Amino acid sequence: MPAPEPTAATPPPPGAELRLRPARDDDGGAIGALIAGVFADYPGCVFEPAEFPELAAPATAFAAGGGRLWVIEDPARSGVAGSFGILQSPEPGIFTLHKVYLAAELRGRGLAGRLLAEATAFARAAGGTELRLWTDTRFAAGHRFYEKNGFVRAPLVRFLADASDSWEFAYRRPLGGGVQ
Repeated sequence: MPAPEPTAATPPPPGAELRLRPARDDDGGAIGALIAGVFADYPGCVFEPAEFPELAAPATAFAAGGGRLWVIEDPARSGVAGSFGILQSPEPGIFTLHKVYLAAELRGRGLAGRLLAEATAFARAAGGTELRLWTDTRFAAGHRFYEKNGFVRAPLVRFLADASDSWEFAYRRPLGGGVQ
């Protein structure tokens, strides 16, 4: 027996209408809400909007840095359920990942992998040879994702002196053949 068509009384299954697209400048508030939601899952992580000035015009900010920001739009959430950005480093061939966030209920569905593939393709098309990122030491699930996707933790840790008193690990991944 076929599944019933969704109606107003029976919404589509979660993720049924997810859409990956380039971020727009008017996505800043929704991206901020996403980040605040992710931070709320970690004791001591505080979303302080003043620490994210790029969210005033995120697409413009990433383009100005030689990069791009993507979002996952989820109509069930009435907004952004994921983000993933990349910026060109002053070092030739180096690109850094930023704004890597995914709503908890959407994790484990391969969406972060899709976003990473987009960013990797972007970097390769621009002559990138390596991806780098910094990630809060508390984000253990993120660390597992990066390591599963070929990133290696560098022997560096930095302190941000932000509202969350964040310590971050550094990760790197060459962009030769291999893992997308």
